[in-house]
Amino acid sequence: MSAVPRLLKDPSTEDTSYSQSPRLAEERRRGRGAALNTSGRFEPLSRESFDDGWDSLDDLPPLKTHVQEERARTIITRNESPDLSFDRSINPYRGCEHGCIYCFARPSHAFMGLSPGLDFETRLFAKPNAAQLLERELSKSGYTPRVIAIGTNTDPYQPLERGYKLMREILEVLDNCSHPVAIVTKSALVTRDIDILARMAERNLVKVALSITTLDKKLCRAMEPRASAPHKRLAAIRSLSDAGIPTSVMMAPIIPALTDCEIENILEAAADHGAQEVAFVLLRLPLEVSELFRDWLLRERPDRYRHVMNLIRSMRGGKDYDAKWGERMRGRGPYAEQISKRISLAAKRFGLNLRRKKLNTENFIQPQKGGVQLNLF
Repeated sequence: MSAVPRLLKDPSTEDTSYSQSPRLAEERRRGRGAALNTSGRFEPLSRESFDDGWDSLDDLPPLKTHVQEERARTIITRNESPDLSFDRSINPYRGCEHGCIYCFARPSHAFMGLSPGLDFETRLFAKPNAAQLLERELSKSGYTPRVIAIGTNTDPYQPLERGYKLMREILEVLDNCSHPVAIVTKSALVTRDIDILARMAERNLVKVALSITTLDKKLCRAMEPRASAPHKRLAAIRSLSDAGIPTSVMMAPIIPALTDCEIENILEAAADHGAQEVAFVLLRLPLEVSELFRDWLLRERPDRYRHVMNLIRSMRGGKDYDAKWGERMRGRGPYAEQISKRISLAAKRFGLNLRRKKLNTENFIQPQKGGVQLNLF
């Protein structure tokens, strides 16, 4: 591929709408989801690589993952979103090496002065003091226990967790103080912590959701290049379920005209492997994610581009995305209703969602001043 910036025409439009961001050479971004690395939306200057005529771009090495340690001040994030089932969450990492092209968390990298494109998957931040901060915050006077969600932004079991083990340290804190937690991940690495999760499950303190978007290995590799393969996620559901840990399948996102044809097959496979519940989220394309996803679609599934984008816009009021409360997760209109109905019928057919697991918040044991300044008197 030429390093010269290319003009990529949007085949779903009849005007002169173009994406003018140059793609990085395939050799440099092998194993990554995005092909673009445009500057963050808050940056005063826009920077991009281009061929200066001396073939200098050919000498650039493949992109590597760089991790910077961040000494966070707080670890529990609060939200008041009316369409979320939780009011607090933990994110031990910023950015995600899984590289899922559709990830709605990508725009958050702009707050770090980085690109939501390739920077999001290659320039990561770890919070090594996450467990200590959690213990301190749980020990504060007046803290009221409610389920903490982990994996709602970036994946806590992404590849660098193998070395940092921040998630395991967080689970040890939650286990010690009997605090409930709900986990979402695309990684089979979650099975590493079955010993802790099983102990917590005995006290009704945990449930785990494996996010499965497709059973097609080739599509998964292109769309989620460094996440666990579909069969490994199903195997993780089986391992967790066999250990007595409440497990569900999260279909997030469902992509119209690309993965929606697999709804019934995914739910059947998940149920066969021991999943008890199912939840779903329709594809979301906020801010920079729209351009990144459309560029990916043009590269990987150009024959589907027009159909996919037309269906997305039909469920988003004619736009790529609508952030309206109550609709941003599910969309609206006949096609959105059809997807919701199919999932409901398939869940009933395969015995999913027969009973929603409600975690226990009654046995919380507050840590003893975990780093909180003691009163003088």
